[in-house]
Amino acid sequence: MSAIPAALITDLAQLLLGILLGAHLLFLLYPCISLGGRCPFPSLSRPKAKPKVPVSVNYHFTRRCNKTCGFCFHTATTSHIEDLPQQKHALRLLAAAGMRKINFAGGEPFLYPKVLGAMIDYCKTDLGLESVSIVTNGSLIKEAFLRRHAGKLDILAVSCDSFDEPTNTAIGRGAGDQVTRLYQIAAWCREYGILFKLNTVVNKLNAAEDMNAHIAALRPFRWKCFQVLIVRGENDSEETLRNGHKFTISDGEFDGFCARHAGQACLVPEPNRLMAKSYLILDEYLRFLDRTGKQPSRPILEVGVESALESVYWDEDAFVERGGLYDWAKPEGEKGGCAGGEDLDW
Repeated sequence: MSAIPAALITDLAQLLLGILLGAHLLFLLYPCISLGGRCPFPSLSRPKAKPKVPVSVNYHFTRRCNKTCGFCFHTATTSHIEDLPQQKHALRLLAAAGMRKINFAGGEPFLYPKVLGAMIDYCKTDLGLESVSIVTNGSLIKEAFLRRHAGKLDILAVSCDSFDEPTNTAIGRGAGDQVTRLYQIAAWCREYGILFKLNTVVNKLNAAEDMNAHIAALRPFRWKCFQVLIVRGENDSEETLRNGHKFTISDGEFDGFCARHAGQACLVPEPNRLMAKSYLILDEYLRFLDRTGKQPSRPILEVGVESALESVYWDEDAFVERGGLYDWAKPEGEKGGCAGGEDLDW
Protein backbone atom coordinates (compact mmCIF):
# COMPACT_ATOMS: atom_id res chain seq x y z
CA MET A 1 0.00 0.00 0.00
CA SER A 2 1.52 3.30 -1.07
CA ALA A 3 2.09 6.07 1.46
CA ILE A 4 -0.29 9.03 1.59
CA PRO A 5 1.39 12.11 0.11
CA ALA A 6 2.50 14.65 2.69
CA ALA A 7 0.76 17.48 0.83
CA LEU A 8 -2.59 15.66 1.06
CA ILE A 9 -2.13 15.12 4.78
CA THR A 10 -1.46 18.87 5.20
CA ASP A 11 -4.58 19.78 3.23
CA LEU A 12 -6.74 17.39 5.25
CA ALA A 13 -5.34 18.78 8.51
CA GLN A 14 -6.10 22.34 7.46
CA LEU A 15 -9.64 21.34 6.44
CA LEU A 16 -10.25 19.62 9.78
CA LEU A 17 -8.88 22.66 11.64
CA GLY A 18 -11.21 24.93 9.68
CA ILE A 19 -14.21 22.75 10.53
CA LEU A 20 -13.31 22.80 14.23
CA LEU A 21 -12.82 26.58 14.28
CA GLY A 22 -16.13 27.08 12.47
CA ALA A 23 -17.95 24.87 14.95
CA HIS A 24 -16.39 26.75 17.85
CA LEU A 25 -17.44 30.11 16.42
CA LEU A 26 -20.97 28.81 15.83
CA PHE A 27 -21.07 27.73 19.48
CA LEU A 28 -20.11 31.24 20.58
CA LEU A 29 -22.58 32.97 18.31
CA TYR A 30 -25.51 30.59 18.85
CA PRO A 31 -27.17 32.71 21.58
CA CYS A 32 -27.00 35.73 19.24
CA ILE A 33 -28.83 34.02 16.38
CA SER A 34 -31.19 31.71 18.22
CA LEU A 35 -34.79 32.72 18.85
CA GLY A 36 -34.73 35.79 21.07
CA GLY A 37 -31.08 35.11 21.85
CA ARG A 38 -28.91 37.72 23.57
CA CYS A 39 -25.26 37.76 22.66
CA PRO A 40 -23.09 37.19 25.76
CA PHE A 41 -20.13 38.62 23.88
CA PRO A 42 -20.90 42.31 23.08
CA SER A 43 -17.76 42.64 20.99
CA LEU A 44 -19.21 40.10 18.54
CA SER A 45 -22.38 42.09 17.95
CA ARG A 46 -22.78 45.27 15.88
CA PRO A 47 -25.15 47.71 17.58
CA LYS A 48 -27.01 50.14 15.37
CA ALA A 49 -25.48 53.61 15.29
CA LYS A 50 -27.22 55.99 17.65
CA PRO A 51 -29.55 58.25 15.62
CA LYS A 52 -28.85 61.98 15.53
CA VAL A 53 -31.05 64.07 17.79
CA PRO A 54 -32.21 67.45 16.38
CA VAL A 55 -31.88 69.24 19.73
CA SER A 56 -32.01 72.74 18.24
CA VAL A 57 -33.52 73.41 14.81
CA ASN A 58 -33.45 76.60 12.75
CA TYR A 59 -36.61 76.60 10.65
CA HIS A 60 -36.31 79.03 7.73
CA PHE A 61 -39.96 78.76 6.75
CA THR A 62 -39.70 81.54 4.17
CA ARG A 63 -36.93 82.97 2.01
CA ARG A 64 -38.79 86.21 1.27
CA CYS A 65 -37.37 89.33 2.88
CA ASN A 66 -37.99 93.08 2.87
CA LYS A 67 -34.27 93.92 3.13
CA THR A 68 -31.37 93.48 0.70
CA CYS A 69 -28.34 92.68 2.86
CA GLY A 70 -25.44 92.22 0.49
CA PHE A 71 -23.94 89.20 2.27
CA CYS A 72 -27.17 87.27 2.97
CA PHE A 73 -26.53 83.51 2.79
CA HIS A 74 -30.18 82.37 2.72
CA THR A 75 -31.58 84.34 -0.19
CA ALA A 76 -35.02 84.61 -1.78
CA THR A 77 -34.49 81.93 -4.43
CA THR A 78 -38.13 80.84 -3.97
CA SER A 79 -41.32 82.35 -2.53
CA HIS A 80 -42.64 79.00 -1.30
CA ILE A 81 -44.23 78.60 2.11
CA GLU A 82 -45.90 75.43 3.40
CA ASP A 83 -49.50 75.38 4.59
CA LEU A 84 -49.81 75.79 8.36
CA PRO A 85 -51.15 72.24 9.00
CA GLN A 86 -48.12 70.80 7.19
CA GLN A 87 -45.78 72.97 9.20
CA LYS A 88 -47.40 71.88 12.47
CA HIS A 89 -47.09 68.23 11.41
CA ALA A 90 -43.39 68.74 10.74
CA LEU A 91 -42.86 70.48 14.08
CA ARG A 92 -44.61 67.58 15.82
CA LEU A 93 -42.27 65.08 14.13
CA LEU A 94 -39.23 67.12 15.16
CA ALA A 95 -40.38 67.30 18.77
CA ALA A 96 -40.93 63.53 18.82
CA ALA A 97 -37.38 63.09 17.50
CA GLY A 98 -35.91 65.09 20.39
CA MET A 99 -36.10 68.76 19.39
CA ARG A 100 -35.99 70.99 22.47
CA LYS A 101 -35.50 74.40 20.86
CA ILE A 102 -36.94 75.89 17.69
CA ASN A 103 -35.74 79.08 16.05
CA PHE A 104 -37.95 80.64 13.38
CA ALA A 105 -35.98 82.50 10.72
CA GLY A 106 -36.11 83.52 7.09
CA GLY A 107 -35.99 85.54 4.98
CA GLU A 108 -37.99 87.73 7.29
CA PRO A 109 -40.45 85.73 9.44
CA PHE A 110 -42.55 88.80 10.32
CA LEU A 111 -43.75 88.96 6.72
CA TYR A 112 -46.17 86.24 7.89
CA PRO A 113 -47.17 87.33 11.42
CA LYS A 114 -50.29 85.13 11.65
CA VAL A 115 -48.44 81.97 10.59
CA LEU A 116 -45.50 82.85 12.83
CA GLY A 117 -47.74 83.49 15.83
CA ALA A 118 -49.65 80.24 15.31
CA MET A 119 -46.42 78.22 15.19
CA ILE A 120 -45.04 79.93 18.30
CA ASP A 121 -48.18 79.09 20.28
CA TYR A 122 -48.27 75.52 18.95
CA CYS A 123 -44.62 74.84 19.83
CA LYS A 124 -45.00 76.08 23.39
CA THR A 125 -48.56 75.06 24.28
CA ASP A 126 -49.02 71.82 22.34
CA LEU A 127 -45.46 70.53 22.00
CA GLY A 128 -44.08 71.92 25.24
CA LEU A 129 -40.70 72.90 23.78
CA GLU A 130 -38.15 74.34 26.19
CA SER A 131 -37.39 77.33 24.00
CA VAL A 132 -39.05 79.15 21.11
CA SER A 133 -37.17 81.98 19.41
CA ILE A 134 -37.26 84.23 16.35
CA VAL A 135 -34.51 85.88 14.30
CA THR A 136 -35.68 89.06 12.57
CA ASN A 137 -34.38 92.27 11.06
CA GLY A 138 -36.80 94.06 13.39
CA SER A 139 -38.41 96.31 10.81
CA LEU A 140 -41.89 94.71 10.91
CA ILE A 141 -42.26 93.92 14.62
CA LYS A 142 -45.41 95.28 16.25
CA GLU A 143 -45.80 95.71 20.00
CA ALA A 144 -49.20 93.98 19.83
CA PHE A 145 -47.55 90.81 18.49
CA LEU A 146 -45.08 90.67 21.37
CA ARG A 147 -47.83 91.35 23.89
CA ARG A 148 -50.04 88.59 22.45
CA HIS A 149 -47.30 85.92 22.30
CA ALA A 150 -45.10 86.98 25.20
CA GLY A 151 -46.00 83.94 27.29
CA LYS A 152 -44.94 81.60 24.48
CA LEU A 153 -41.97 83.42 22.94
CA ASP A 154 -38.74 82.97 24.91
CA ILE A 155 -36.14 84.78 22.79
CA LEU A 156 -36.28 87.54 20.19
CA ALA A 157 -33.05 87.96 18.24
CA VAL A 158 -32.69 91.13 16.17
CA SER A 159 -30.06 91.53 13.49
CA CYS A 160 -27.97 94.65 13.94
CA ASP A 161 -24.78 95.08 11.95
CA SER A 162 -24.01 98.69 12.80
CA PHE A 163 -25.07 101.59 14.99
CA ASP A 164 -24.18 103.96 12.15
CA GLU A 165 -27.17 104.44 9.87
CA PRO A 166 -25.18 105.14 6.68
CA THR A 167 -23.35 101.82 7.25
CA ASN A 168 -26.67 100.00 7.67
CA THR A 169 -27.88 101.55 4.42
CA ALA A 170 -24.69 100.51 2.60
CA ILE A 171 -25.10 96.95 3.86
CA GLY A 172 -28.71 96.86 2.63
CA ARG A 173 -30.36 96.64 6.03
CA GLY A 174 -31.05 100.26 6.85
CA ALA A 175 -33.91 102.67 6.33
CA GLY A 176 -32.58 105.43 8.55
CA ASP A 177 -34.33 104.20 11.70
CA GLN A 178 -32.61 100.88 12.43
CA VAL A 179 -30.98 102.02 15.69
CA THR A 180 -34.08 103.78 17.02
CA ARG A 181 -36.22 100.70 16.37
CA LEU A 182 -33.63 98.49 18.03
CA TYR A 183 -33.89 100.40 21.31
CA GLN A 184 -37.70 100.32 21.09
CA ILE A 185 -37.72 96.54 20.56
CA ALA A 186 -35.32 96.02 23.47
CA ALA A 187 -37.69 98.02 25.70
CA TRP A 188 -40.69 95.95 24.58
CA CYS A 189 -38.81 92.74 25.33
CA ARG A 190 -38.06 93.90 28.85
CA GLU A 191 -41.69 94.93 29.35
CA TYR A 192 -43.10 91.59 28.19
CA GLY A 193 -40.46 89.30 29.68
CA ILE A 194 -38.90 88.18 26.38
CA LEU A 195 -35.16 87.58 26.27
CA PHE A 196 -33.54 90.13 23.94
CA LYS A 197 -30.68 88.94 21.77
CA LEU A 198 -28.52 90.65 19.14
CA ASN A 199 -27.00 89.14 16.00
CA THR A 200 -24.19 90.99 14.22
CA VAL A 201 -22.51 89.96 10.97
CA VAL A 202 -18.95 91.26 11.13
CA ASN A 203 -17.95 92.35 7.63
CA LYS A 204 -15.79 94.78 5.71
CA LEU A 205 -18.08 97.76 6.47
CA ASN A 206 -18.31 97.36 10.25
CA ALA A 207 -15.16 95.47 11.28
CA ALA A 208 -13.54 98.64 12.65
CA GLU A 209 -16.63 99.87 14.52
CA ASP A 210 -16.68 100.15 18.32
CA MET A 211 -20.13 99.04 19.54
CA ASN A 212 -19.36 98.80 23.26
CA ALA A 213 -21.45 101.76 24.41
CA HIS A 214 -24.58 100.61 22.59
CA ILE A 215 -24.22 96.98 23.69
CA ALA A 216 -23.88 98.10 27.32
CA ALA A 217 -26.99 100.27 26.95
CA LEU A 218 -29.12 97.63 25.19
CA ARG A 219 -28.08 94.82 27.58
CA PRO A 220 -28.82 91.77 25.39
CA PHE A 221 -28.59 88.44 27.17
CA ARG A 222 -26.57 87.12 24.20
CA TRP A 223 -24.73 88.95 21.44
CA LYS A 224 -23.74 86.64 18.60
CA CYS A 225 -21.08 87.98 16.27
CA PHE A 226 -20.74 86.05 13.01
CA GLN A 227 -17.86 86.30 10.59
CA VAL A 228 -19.50 86.96 7.21
CA LEU A 229 -19.93 83.56 5.53
CA ILE A 230 -19.90 82.54 1.87
CA VAL A 231 -22.33 79.76 0.96
CA ARG A 232 -22.23 78.15 -2.46
CA GLY A 233 -25.30 78.89 -4.55
CA GLU A 234 -26.50 81.63 -2.20
CA ASN A 235 -23.96 84.47 -2.07
CA ASP A 236 -20.81 83.23 -3.77
CA SER A 237 -20.76 85.00 -7.16
CA GLU A 238 -22.29 87.58 -9.44
CA GLU A 239 -24.59 84.81 -10.68
CA THR A 240 -26.32 84.45 -7.29
CA LEU A 241 -28.79 86.92 -5.78
CA ARG A 242 -26.08 88.22 -3.44
CA ASN A 243 -22.30 88.32 -3.74
CA GLY A 244 -20.88 88.21 -0.25
CA HIS A 245 -17.27 88.36 -1.45
CA LYS A 246 -17.59 92.13 -1.42
CA PHE A 247 -17.97 92.00 2.37
CA THR A 248 -15.57 89.25 3.45
CA ILE A 249 -12.88 89.85 6.06
CA SER A 250 -9.85 87.92 7.24
CA ASP A 251 -9.79 85.79 10.37
CA GLY A 252 -7.50 88.39 11.88
CA GLU A 253 -9.97 91.21 11.25
CA PHE A 254 -12.74 89.16 12.84
CA ASP A 255 -10.56 88.36 15.85
CA GLY A 256 -9.74 92.07 16.16
CA PHE A 257 -13.44 92.98 16.30
CA CYS A 258 -14.05 90.36 18.98
CA ALA A 259 -11.02 91.50 20.99
CA ARG A 260 -12.33 95.08 20.91
CA HIS A 261 -15.56 93.87 22.51
CA ALA A 262 -14.15 91.18 24.76
CA GLY A 263 -15.36 93.06 27.83
CA GLN A 264 -18.97 92.30 26.91
CA ALA A 265 -19.90 89.17 28.86
CA CYS A 266 -22.72 88.39 26.43
CA LEU A 267 -20.40 88.19 23.41
CA VAL A 268 -20.56 84.85 21.53
CA PRO A 269 -18.10 84.91 18.59
CA GLU A 270 -18.72 82.60 15.63
CA PRO A 271 -15.88 82.41 13.10
CA ASN A 272 -16.45 80.64 9.79
CA ARG A 273 -14.94 77.36 11.02
CA LEU A 274 -17.65 77.02 13.68
CA MET A 275 -20.56 78.51 11.80
CA ALA A 276 -20.33 76.83 8.38
CA LYS A 277 -21.72 73.36 9.14
CA SER A 278 -22.91 73.53 12.76
CA TYR A 279 -26.44 74.83 12.20
CA LEU A 280 -29.25 72.36 11.63
CA ILE A 281 -31.38 74.18 9.07
CA LEU A 282 -34.83 73.13 7.91
CA ASP A 283 -35.83 74.98 4.75
CA GLU A 284 -39.15 76.17 3.36
CA TYR A 285 -39.80 72.72 1.82
CA LEU A 286 -39.23 71.01 5.21
CA ARG A 287 -35.86 69.63 4.09
CA PHE A 288 -32.62 69.64 6.06
CA LEU A 289 -29.92 71.57 4.24
CA ASP A 290 -26.41 70.23 3.75
CA ARG A 291 -23.60 72.80 3.72
CA THR A 292 -20.98 70.41 2.31
CA GLY A 293 -22.33 70.75 -1.20
CA LYS A 294 -24.66 67.75 -1.20
CA GLN A 295 -28.33 67.99 -2.06
CA PRO A 296 -30.86 68.73 0.71
CA SER A 297 -32.62 65.83 2.38
CA ARG A 298 -36.03 64.67 1.29
CA PRO A 299 -38.87 66.49 3.14
CA ILE A 300 -39.30 65.13 6.65
CA LEU A 301 -43.00 64.61 6.00
CA GLU A 302 -42.02 62.08 3.32
CA VAL A 303 -39.11 60.20 4.89
CA GLY A 304 -39.22 61.05 8.59
CA VAL A 305 -36.76 63.02 10.71
CA GLU A 306 -34.19 60.27 11.32
CA SER A 307 -33.84 59.32 7.66
CA ALA A 308 -33.65 62.97 6.57
CA LEU A 309 -30.94 63.70 9.15
CA GLU A 310 -28.86 60.73 8.08
CA SER A 311 -28.73 62.04 4.51
CA VAL A 312 -27.05 65.36 5.40
CA TYR A 313 -23.93 66.42 7.27
CA TRP A 314 -24.39 68.25 10.56
CA ASP A 315 -21.28 69.01 12.63
CA GLU A 316 -22.57 68.26 16.12
CA ASP A 317 -19.15 68.84 17.73
CA ALA A 318 -18.96 72.34 16.23
CA PHE A 319 -22.56 72.94 17.35
CA VAL A 320 -21.51 72.31 20.95
CA GLU A 321 -18.20 74.20 20.60
CA ARG A 322 -19.90 77.37 19.37
CA GLY A 323 -22.24 77.36 22.37
CA GLY A 324 -25.27 75.86 20.64
CA LEU A 325 -26.36 74.44 23.98
CA TYR A 326 -27.02 77.15 26.53
CA ASP A 327 -29.50 77.89 29.29
CA TRP A 328 -32.17 79.13 26.95
CA ALA A 329 -35.25 78.94 29.16
CA LYS A 330 -34.48 80.76 32.44
CA PRO A 331 -36.40 83.88 33.41
CA GLU A 332 -34.56 87.01 32.31
CA GLY A 333 -33.72 88.08 35.87
CA GLU A 334 -31.63 84.94 36.27
CA LYS A 335 -29.81 85.22 32.96
CA GLY A 336 -26.17 86.04 32.54
CA GLY A 337 -24.76 87.94 29.58
CA CYS A 338 -24.44 91.71 29.29
CA ALA A 339 -27.41 92.18 31.59
CA GLY A 340 -25.37 90.82 34.48
CA GLY A 341 -26.21 87.97 36.83
CA GLU A 342 -24.86 84.44 36.94
CA ASP A 343 -23.03 82.78 34.08
CA LEU A 344 -24.90 80.55 31.68
CA ASP A 345 -25.04 76.93 32.78
CA TRP A 346 -24.23 75.36 29.42
